[in-house]
This record gives sequence, structure tokens and C-alpha cells, in this order.
Amino acid sequence: MKLSLVATLYRSAEFVVEFHLRISQAAQQLVGDDYEIVFVNDGSPDSSLELAAQLSEVDYHVVVVDLSRNFGHHHAMMTGLRHARGERVFLIDSDLEEDPAWLLSFSEQMEREKVDVVYGVQKQRKGKYFERWTGRLFYKLFRFLSGLEVPDNIVVARLMSRRYVDALTQHDERELFMAGLWVITGFEQRAQFIIKRSRDETTYTLRKKVAQLVNSITAFSSAPLVGIFGVGCAIFLLSAIYTCFLVINWLFLGSPPSGYTSLMASIWLLGGLVIAFVGVVGIYLAKVYSEVKHRPNTIVRNIYRQTGGRSVE
Repeated sequence: MKLSLVATLYRSAEFVVEFHLRISQAAQQLVGDDYEIVFVNDGSPDSSLELAAQLSEVDYHVVVVDLSRNFGHHHAMMTGLRHARGERVFLIDSDLEEDPAWLLSFSEQMEREKVDVVYGVQKQRKGKYFERWTGRLFYKLFRFLSGLEVPDNIVVARLMSRRYVDALTQHDERELFMAGLWVITGFEQRAQFIIKRSRDETTYTLRKKVAQLVNSITAFSSAPLVGIFGVGCAIFLLSAIYTCFLVINWLFLGSPPSGYTSLMASIWLLGGLVIAFVGVVGIYLAKVYSEVKHRPNTIVRNIYRQTGGRSVE
């Protein structure tokens, strides 16, 4: 099979039919009839699964992988890539913010530059000022703490070679951050500037964005732990210097240390630092706990194909 098209479904009912039509047109223009469309239903609470299953009954190109519950966007993407069989794999969101026609320009660039990956990057991040500002801050923090050169405003849409997908799916982490995995997998990758359509609503709330920031940094960087060690050493050094000053002041000047306010401020400062540092260590410990249990990243409930029946994994 020449081409696999992979998309996840979550609250996607209003987009599924149009997405299927547009991605099919792009695929047929590129490879004729030799392609598949892999939809991964990530526990969508709307009718996304029913609509995708109906498409699989009338279009033999469509395969629907139905997860047993919502596992998260990144886990769903990895599941779709593991089910893709094509020589090339085009990963894209199904909400039509990303244009299915990008497949053609991505393929042209891949052929021209002989690379393994062509991915989309927004010239300017979509959304309002707060969304753009937090996006820039996220990537700056991630690059600073992890050392990985993840481009600003990268999008999901990307065309990948078979060998790259095989290498990418070897990662068996429980805590996934796909943008980081895309970078550390290596191979020759090139960006293509695109314009992403903006919708008013988003399934990524502020709470989810903060959780994603914490997860991505702790998954790819030990810098917070190193920072804790550095701050601890600095506090110890300052405390030692101040203690020497107090002893010298008491021995030679005869004025004992005093000051309830400075004492309480020091206690609160050190107490807050200790609690914060224990929290950071706890996050890393929780990740170790999650990895050693080695639970499956996703559980597939059903796979829908044109036969009209259901095969269970």
C-alpha cells in the first residue's frame, strides 16, 4: 500500500464526512486507489464513531480503530500510526483546521528534497493574543529546559516515510509528548509553512495546556531536578555565610542575633521551597511509577471495516 492517512476523532462529528471527502480526493489525486484512511476514535462522546463506522461500510479504504475510552490525543495518534500500513503515512487532525490538500504540497516537497518527513509550521499562531502568547512561552520553556529544537507553532499535519514511522513507533513510553518524539526520532525532516484555519472553540482548556507543559518538560528534561540541586547548594552557601556572620557578631561585638520578622520570613521561604521541590521530585517519581507498571498505552475495543462486521482485538 502506497499511502496511509491517519486522523483521530474526538468531538469530530460535524467534520467527519467533509474530512473524508476532502482527504479522499487528495489521496486519489496523489496515489490513485492505493491508500487507506485510518480513523482512531479516542472515546468521542458524540456521534463521531457512528459516522466513521458508516463510512467504513461504503468505502473500503476506511478503517476505524475504536478505543475503549478516551486515552488522549497523543496516545490516539500513536495508535493510529501503529495501525498504518502504507509506504508513506500522512498524519493530520480531522477538525479541518488543517487542510487535507496539504498532502499534495507535502508530497511534492518530500520528493524534491529527498527527506523522510515534511511537517507543517504556522507562520503565525492561530487564535487570540493569549493563545499566541502562551504558545510562544510553551515552546521557549520547552526548548530551554529540554535542549530539543522543537519549532515554534508546529502542527500535527506531517507526511512521513515508512522507515521513520517504524522508528517513531518503537517508543513505548506511557507519558507521550509527540512533538518531542518527532524530534528525537531523527532522520531528515523539513518544515513547510502553512496557514491553519481557526475555530472559536477548542478541546484544549487552560488546565490541559498547563498539564501538557508539565508533562512535556518532565518527559524530556531533568533540568528541574538539576535546578533543585543548584538552588539547594546556593541556599546552603548563603546560610553558611550568614551563620558565620552571626557567630562573629556575637563573639566580637557582643550583640546577639534578634529579629522575629526575619526569622519567620526565612522559615516561610525555606518551607515553601522545600514543599515546591518535593512536588517536583514527586512528579518525576509519578512518571517512574507510571512507566514501571507498563500498562498499555491504549486499548482497542473494535476495528470497523467495510465488511459491516466488527473484529475485536
